[in-house]
Amino acid sequence: MESYLSFTWMLLCLLLRPSATQNPAPEGVLNCCEGDVLFLLDSSGSVSSYEHSRMLAFLSELLLPFSLGEDKVRVGLLQVGTQPRLEFGFDTHSTQRNLQENLRNIKPLRGDTNTVEALKMAKERVLRPGEVNGARAGLPRVLVWLTDGVKPGDVIGPMTELQEEGVAVLVVSTGHGNFLVLRQVVSPPVENHLYFVDIDDMSIIAEDLRNAIIEIIRAERITVRDISSNSATLQWRPVLSGLTGYYEVRFAPLSTGGTGGGGGGGTGTSPSTGGSPYQRLIQSGDSSSARLTGLKPDTTYTAILTPESNEQSFNTLSVTFTTKPEVMSPAVVKVSESGETSVRVNWGPLQPEAVTSYYIEYSALPHGKLHTTTVGRTQNSTLLRDLQPDTTYLVTVTARYASGKEKAMSVKVCTQEVTPALADLQLTTVGSDSVQVDWKVSNAGLRGYWLTWEGQQSSVPGQRTSFYLPPDSLSTRLTNLPPSTRVCVSPIYRTARGEGLCCTAQFHSDALAYGYHS
Repeated sequence: MESYLSFTWMLLCLLLRPSATQNPAPEGVLNCCEGDVLFLLDSSGSVSSYEHSRMLAFLSELLLPFSLGEDKVRVGLLQVGTQPRLEFGFDTHSTQRNLQENLRNIKPLRGDTNTVEALKMAKERVLRPGEVNGARAGLPRVLVWLTDGVKPGDVIGPMTELQEEGVAVLVVSTGHGNFLVLRQVVSPPVENHLYFVDIDDMSIIAEDLRNAIIEIIRAERITVRDISSNSATLQWRPVLSGLTGYYEVRFAPLSTGGTGGGGGGGTGTSPSTGGSPYQRLIQSGDSSSARLTGLKPDTTYTAILTPESNEQSFNTLSVTFTTKPEVMSPAVVKVSESGETSVRVNWGPLQPEAVTSYYIEYSALPHGKLHTTTVGRTQNSTLLRDLQPDTTYLVTVTARYASGKEKAMSVKVCTQEVTPALADLQLTTVGSDSVQVDWKVSNAGLRGYWLTWEGQQSSVPGQRTSFYLPPDSLSTRLTNLPPSTRVCVSPIYRTARGEGLCCTAQFHSDALAYGYHS
């Protein structure tokens, strides 16, 4: 008896070993697909432990070649018993190592074959896009049902509802009963999606079932990014990874006439572009993108991608896109820094492949002397120096193109006004509560003075008094001041207030002149 149990245990271990006895599918399966696949595994009392382990070993072999992840293939496993159980959802496994280990440790549920309840759970919690940890919107969804075919229940209605919601249904039966029921629940074509196989011969159908799944979830998408006025980048999933082959890229204007540019290859006539000449590129089998250059601005193109391989056949993909309108530099000119005698001017966009240099002209308005400077094609700013303060200048930036064309754009810029600080401030106490305030400043642009005084020890601390004095004022007298009054004078200019000076008036019985000199 002990030797029999030992033999049985060794047999189960051999059956569940991960990759040592498995024959992975060609590497071309890697990165081939994008979709969510849920396996519905019969784990009721009608399935023996041996049969359950064989099904899990089959799943391990079936899934081993796939690339898993958020932007690839995601798999889930739902077991059928009296109380169906989701063993793992779509968000659980992103690596084959974790998936294979999980498959080796799954235990059967036993009990009744409650397939109807399991399908309800699959529909509402797993396969419905938008649910937490549910399927991804816009991607293929597949349900693969592994059953022994014994008393599956009334599954035709639930399976039909899943198909109406866009779920593809495939069935593997290890028994030979209920053929009429099972052929009604699978998605067409029945010959590719319904399998009857003995439990010990499941490996025979692994490749066919895998190909049937791939046909549903194959990532046949080509996208366009980095579109400019004369270029664009095609990007696709590398379906030829691990295979011998190459990608053929053809592109042409969608309307008749015109030739798309690009890097090499022959030309011909593409029926998908209404007879327009097309450009042809060849990309290696391990590539996943191609840069299309020399395109016409503001033009709609169609691009066709054909994966070529002697090992597998792949569908041709196509995409349509429109290049951006041509934008010649400078399209914008602006000021980033402004000082009293300098201004930094910026422009864009940079087009070093077409522009040879930028020529800058500037003069004071309305009739100032014209100044010029030239900068290189990779420079998008320059600092104009030795300008007059508080003056408006007209600045013109001209791009000189290798083709001989020129484009210019002008902008008005203003230098800042010179606002010197107050040169000197002196307070002279007069009596016990008055002070004579005198100051000096040397600037013809003065618009006046702002005088403020504040009593430091008054009954209302922080009370401040301010008033304006005309530009010809150089002194004033303040009376009825509290002790330790702080007096400040600031020069006022057309655009700003200059830096002022402050002094504190000290009142003593033998009052002396007190002041501050800068």
